[in-house]
Amino acid sequence: MVTGPGRELAASAAGHGYLRVSHDEREQVIDTLKVAFVRGLLAKDEFDLRVSQAFASRTYAELAVVTAGLPAEPSAAQPTTPARAEGAQPVLRPGRVMAAATGLYAGVQAFVFLSPWPEGNENDPARAKIALFLLSNPVYLLVLLICVVFLIAGWREKRRSFRRRPRGAVTGRAR
Repeated sequence: MVTGPGRELAASAAGHGYLRVSHDEREQVIDTLKVAFVRGLLAKDEFDLRVSQAFASRTYAELAVVTAGLPAEPSAAQPTTPARAEGAQPVLRPGRVMAAATGLYAGVQAFVFLSPWPEGNENDPARAKIALFLLSNPVYLLVLLICVVFLIAGWREKRRSFRRRPRGAVTGRAR
């Protein structure tokens, strides 16, 4: 009665229709709808309506209604995953590292400039504060440089995996 992931959805909805669905499960149903639309099984208006219903669905029962009436075909939709070389590590997201480094750097700079300067023999600031100021700048710049390199590598990996998809492949996002 339903295609691909919808078949498991219908079975789940029968016994556990009140359980909440995840974003990935909604995306799988949307992929199923895209395949049905490309094959001419859904009109554009009906496709748009079902996609909006899929995004609004919170439970298995609501999501099963979205794929109701579509013919069952086992190879209709498979979850899309980025193409990656066998055994390759995923590119890490450096956003949190950049945020933590910026917060730490701002704290060090606030400490250096806002805390009272200890008075030495000649009213000079303490050597430790000067060293902290002089060392924190290049360390912070080095961390940011490494994070930017990881960001660029992530973007390139994403572009590379997008280019490897066969023409006409179904993507995980609705437009």
